[in-house]
Amino acid sequence: MRQVSLREFRIRGAKALGEVPHGETVLLAGQQGPAYFLVPVFGDVAAEDKELRRAMAKASLRRSWSRAEASGFDQTSDDEIAREISLLRTARKRRKTSGPTGKSSPAG
Repeated sequence: MRQVSLREFRIRGAKALGEVPHGETVLLAGQQGPAYFLVPVFGDVAAEDKELRRAMAKASLRRSWSRAEASGFDQTSDDEIAREISLLRTARKRRKTSGPTGKSSPAG
């Protein structure tokens, strides 16, 4: 993988990628560190897009699991989760059946 500065890429565009071997992933980095990946596409664009989305979803899950672990939510039991879902569904049903004044709407 090659690294190219965002500034160089912004100024030179595709010429900044001239020394990158065909098919190699490029990491664009700015003053704050890594910012973007440029990933070459080979063959079926739809299949490549699907693989990229899958990789992004896995990365998102790993971040979510890390946050859950840091906050202690990874210790939540299945029963606690089911109770929370049930409470939220009940609250949603109440909102749907009540009108703008909070009173039950007429049935019919």
